[in-house]
Amino acid sequence: MTDQHDVLVYAATSAGVCAAVAAAESGASVLLLEPGRHLGGMTSGGLGYTDVGDVRALGGMASRFRNAIAEHYGVEPGHYAGPEPHVAEQIFTEWIEKAGVTVEFDSALLDAETDDGRITAVTTASGRYEAAVFVDASYEGDLLASAGVTAAVGREDRALHGERFAGRREVVPGMHVFPDWVSPFEGDETGMHEAPLLPQIKPEPMVEVGAGDGGVMSYGYRLCLTTADDRIRITRPDGYDVGYWELGRRLFGHWAETGGVPPAGRLLGLEPNLPNGKCDGNSLGPFSLSVLDGSAWEYPLADAQRREEIRRHHLDHAAGFLWFLTSDPAVPSEIREEVSRWGLPADEFTDTGHYPHQLYVREARRMQSEFILTEHDLVGGSIPDDTVALGSYHLDVREVQRTWRWVYEHPAPIAMVATEGYLSVAVPIYGIPYRSLVPRQEECENLLVAVCVSSSHIAFSSVRMEPQYQMIGHAAGVAAAMAADADVPVQSVDVAALRARLAADGQVLTV
Repeated sequence: MTDQHDVLVYAATSAGVCAAVAAAESGASVLLLEPGRHLGGMTSGGLGYTDVGDVRALGGMASRFRNAIAEHYGVEPGHYAGPEPHVAEQIFTEWIEKAGVTVEFDSALLDAETDDGRITAVTTASGRYEAAVFVDASYEGDLLASAGVTAAVGREDRALHGERFAGRREVVPGMHVFPDWVSPFEGDETGMHEAPLLPQIKPEPMVEVGAGDGGVMSYGYRLCLTTADDRIRITRPDGYDVGYWELGRRLFGHWAETGGVPPAGRLLGLEPNLPNGKCDGNSLGPFSLSVLDGSAWEYPLADAQRREEIRRHHLDHAAGFLWFLTSDPAVPSEIREEVSRWGLPADEFTDTGHYPHQLYVREARRMQSEFILTEHDLVGGSIPDDTVALGSYHLDVREVQRTWRWVYEHPAPIAMVATEGYLSVAVPIYGIPYRSLVPRQEECENLLVAVCVSSSHIAFSSVRMEPQYQMIGHAAGVAAAMAADADVPVQSVDVAALRARLAADGQVLTV
């Protein structure tokens, strides 16, 4: 039996939830397929301290979500940067139920059937489903790829779009950068005698500055932590590999010699920045929850088995990092004591061992349609006539790789660990145009994309924030309902009418 709906949304990220709810509120029958077991993606999956950007750009469902948080906790909107993870999922569940959206969990995409430039059905582990219009709201862009839509992965060459910040970056000092003079070699702390590399170092050499290398921002787990009495205390994970953390020992040794050991809070973001004394554990330094060994580079195009291996590697890294910081003699006692005060909340992620259910996939595929949003549009504050949401967060490229290089000192070169890729550049408010949500019509005329929008790597580094996904999802959902109702290609949706509907729903379209 095949289910039929007006709109099918793939992946219940925050963009997917907002797209599904917006389409249903526009009168469409909507099916939401989620590969896992939870609603909300990173918004309910550990990223509680939300990067909003300029609040003047916040509208539509992102504003509605912000207000729902305030109402839940009895505070003014914006009092908290985000809710506790289980509260985020609770809000999204209430939205889905009120809108009458049908949800199927455990529904990872297996295949998309296409005919003459249209998706006719998708098959998942749970069944086969037909719809008039489809929305890809996955972090990975799996539906758009299965439908044959052109996509890119990773950093492009600086020359492709003439972007100043594209391609491989210079290795420069910074908070997220590994300090100089740390050897990457096993058994040789001088860096003078080449040997096998330590774990957590990407072996491949760096390309030239400005060249494209396909590298993606590092992934990791954002951990919800607490000091509450009923916390799940940090313990030694099964399979903990002492040798995997040797690079961390060398880093703490270097810091001790140079007088630069940071406080524990600077390693994990240990401050109660969420309601009820919880914190959103983030990657804040050169050795962190982010995994920089190059495994994230594989993930976007990997098959399901390899993705699961990579996800498990990142989860093991997160659990091991906590244990390393609380137990290893190389870690200063004051850091071990402070991290030990924290643990995993007993009321969060109860079905996944109190670790988040969502890997932070900062970027994967990006659709490449007739219009590609680039650095120039963001830095210039462009707000096109077909804008359906506003962006405002700075260009925010997290570390891309931890590798090594020879530094040519007299009398012989010395090998040093090198971290590369981090970038943060402020931009004004800019418009996200409808054209960046739709494929080329000859490739697919009944698909909208709510996460992996048509953009360059650099532009996507700003677009990728959860509030912006919520606003893009809102626009995609309304447009999908309009296309289904009028039986027209998504490229032929009346954008003026779409913008009017979005404005009536509180979406901010200009400043």
